[in-house]
Amino acid sequence: MERICRIRHLPDGHNFTLMCRDLSELSTYSFVDNVAFRLIKNNTPGNYTFILKGTKDVPRRLLQEKRKTIGLRVPSNPIALALLEALGEPMLSTSLMLPGSEFTESDPEEIKDRLEKQVDLIIHGGYLGQQPTTVIDLTDDSPVVLREGVGDVKPFL
Repeated sequence: MERICRIRHLPDGHNFTLMCRDLSELSTYSFVDNVAFRLIKNNTPGNYTFILKGTKDVPRRLLQEKRKTIGLRVPSNPIALALLEALGEPMLSTSLMLPGSEFTESDPEEIKDRLEKQVDLIIHGGYLGQQPTTVIDLTDDSPVVLREGVGDVKPFL
């Protein structure tokens, strides 16, 4: 986490996302009520990060300090899903938005040129687009769109 923060120039306490294989695994790390369950089930896997109340199974440094929330997602990318399956547990995730850039980095060759000496591994998964995930807060009675990204916000309005 420290290396990611250093590369991206992130402050201490930056919120990271936990990528899960499926809704069942996501439910291990968050409290999911019936409304949230239906919304998540209908929109995963996909381009969404959901903010939910974290359970005791979430490592403390991943919880948002004051609200005790965690960002969770179930990706649709086959490489990410294969990694999660091979690991057998969730994986820390963040958008690769480098200092001075308004967009996420997604060109594998550019990423390699800029970061290969700073990271242990770069997986060439093709060009993924420059928009980050859509972030939806499901901690209250009604969903709140915190960031519009690749995922369609209509199901949450």
